[in-house]
Amino acid sequence: MKVLVPVKRVLDYNVKPRVKADGTGVDLANVKMSMNPFDEIAIEEAVRLKEKGAATEVVVVTIGVAKAETDVLLTARAMGADRGILIQTDDEIEPLAVAKLLAKVAEEEQPGLIILGKQAIDDDSNQTGQMLGALLGWPQGTFASKVELGGKGVLVTREVDGGLETVDLKLPAIVTTDLRLNEPRYATLPNIMKAKSKPVAKKTVADYDVDVTPRLKTLKVVEPAKRTAGVKVGSVDELVEKLKGLGVTK
Repeated sequence: MKVLVPVKRVLDYNVKPRVKADGTGVDLANVKMSMNPFDEIAIEEAVRLKEKGAATEVVVVTIGVAKAETDVLLTARAMGADRGILIQTDDEIEPLAVAKLLAKVAEEEQPGLIILGKQAIDDDSNQTGQMLGALLGWPQGTFASKVELGGKGVLVTREVDGGLETVDLKLPAIVTTDLRLNEPRYATLPNIMKAKSKPVAKKTVADYDVDVTPRLKTLKVVEPAKRTAGVKVGSVDELVEKLKGLGVTK
């Protein structure tokens, strides 16, 4: 069984975002970029399935700028993916357009399972996996904390507001990963060197005949207001009076 893993190049989670001076977006110039952390979990889960003999091939795909080949695809191959696909574009692609492109890739690759992060840490949309499932007509298990393949299906334990829920999905299926699914391995230097010999197919958006015209427009991006210093009070009565002044209590 082939496993397809879509990944995204995002601002590294250790870097503090800076807003552009004109307020048009986040400044990404000369800052460290890396793979979306939730997608690292997806790669790890796919590689573990291959190590168990449940999967025969792990294919990773990303949509973005040319640098994504080294920032994202190389890391994914070093973690254990067999080959990569880069759909190169300099434009910002919205979740629906990403899902449409991934649906085209899935039609070409015919994977038995698609595993991707539940969301990207740059926009936190949490939409691509669900939209992809709708476009393909495949069952989906979102927010997965445990994945077990068996027979012709996959059992997915997912985190919901009330606790845990287990769903039994028929393959092919889509799984989106949550934080507690696994602990991703590090891409070691020897594996990074070996990964350079693994193939990467380079495509463009035009190759898939998908309309990626943005449907949303960002009006302005601002940094959150800085938190003001707290105030110490000498007694409960003083605290109540201050809360009344803020309209917190009646």
